[in-house]
Amino acid sequence: MEDLRLDALPGVGPVTTKKLSDAGIHHIMDLIVRGPVELAEITGMDKDTASNIVEKARQALVEGGLLAKDFVSATEVYKRRQQIGKITTGTECLDLLLDGGLETQGLTEVYGEFGSGKTQFCHTMCVTVQKPKEEGGLDGTVLYIDTENTFRPERIVSIAKAHGMDPEKALDRIMVARAYNSAHQTLILEEASHMIRENNIKLLIVDSAVGLFRAEYLGRGTLSVRQQRLNKFVHLLVRIAETYNCAALATNQVMASPDVFFGDPTRPIGGNVVAHTSTYRIYFKKSGKKRIARMVDSPHHPEQEVIFGLGEAGVIDPDSDTKKKSTKTVKSSKVESVEPEVKVEPEVKVEPEVKVEPEVKVEPKVKVDQKVKVEPKVKVELEADSTEAEAKIEDIPEDSE
Repeated sequence: MEDLRLDALPGVGPVTTKKLSDAGIHHIMDLIVRGPVELAEITGMDKDTASNIVEKARQALVEGGLLAKDFVSATEVYKRRQQIGKITTGTECLDLLLDGGLETQGLTEVYGEFGSGKTQFCHTMCVTVQKPKEEGGLDGTVLYIDTENTFRPERIVSIAKAHGMDPEKALDRIMVARAYNSAHQTLILEEASHMIRENNIKLLIVDSAVGLFRAEYLGRGTLSVRQQRLNKFVHLLVRIAETYNCAALATNQVMASPDVFFGDPTRPIGGNVVAHTSTYRIYFKKSGKKRIARMVDSPHHPEQEVIFGLGEAGVIDPDSDTKKKSTKTVKSSKVESVEPEVKVEPEVKVEPEVKVEPEVKVEPKVKVDQKVKVEPKVKVELEADSTEAEAKIEDIPEDSE
């Protein structure tokens, strides 16, 4: 906009404008994002001058209706909250967890162990944010800061096809920046304001936000410096999301807490700095082939858990696989229903005529067990023989003894 240029501020001349432009500040909104302390550090001007410039920028944005006044009623805040955009996750379960989808003007942190679905969730959001508002998207582009070298355009293609979108257009609307160290990661974010305004970016993803800080600052001696720089990064991320009305999504790594003997020992890294700055905090964990998402911290969402899965469309509802299998079964049954017309099974099958089991079975005639058994007769003969033997013995004269 014409009235939001740096030289439109009273008291900001060409020399100051050049200093600010060399420091990566090209817009009045950038002054609000950076703040007076950082402005004094990067430009070399004194803090009073920097504070004066930032205050003038704030007044200009308030007059233009882009920033709220110092004190407003809760009713006005509620009306303003109704204008916040939400990005669908493509699943009913995660949309239920997030009360409609990923919110703009806030930082959503997703943490979990490896393979829990964090990066897959980021890839899915890269596609769903490009959908029109009628379908749950914001019709915007994405700025993806990759710190772990896990961004895969092939995955974007498969997810876009599963959602019925053009893969080439989906790839064109994703801006990817590879960060190699924590300083580079912060520098990319500081220079992102210009790109956000020009490319209608509605989703800012950092995967992961704390990984590089964790790798570079080792030991307790560097913990204080690490937390200070990490605090600066996450606060800058939140200010960008609030200023430009875009959604910020950051993934986080975990560690195993050794002092936990019962329950889940998994804890997110980054400490209280990240925990206090995140607007929404979600925990992903594996459960067999399924995944569980739990809302850990939120200003207004209830703490609950939902089950989701991973598939060709990215994150999916747990019953999506069952639906696909049932669809395949229905299709196969439709194909089989044509078989009676093609196959002449009713004519070929002569099973009722061939089966002559009732006639072949002559078991009642063959079985003559009861008739064949002549045991009673045999026993009679034995008895008779024994009687004759006894009779003969009795007939022997006594003189024979």
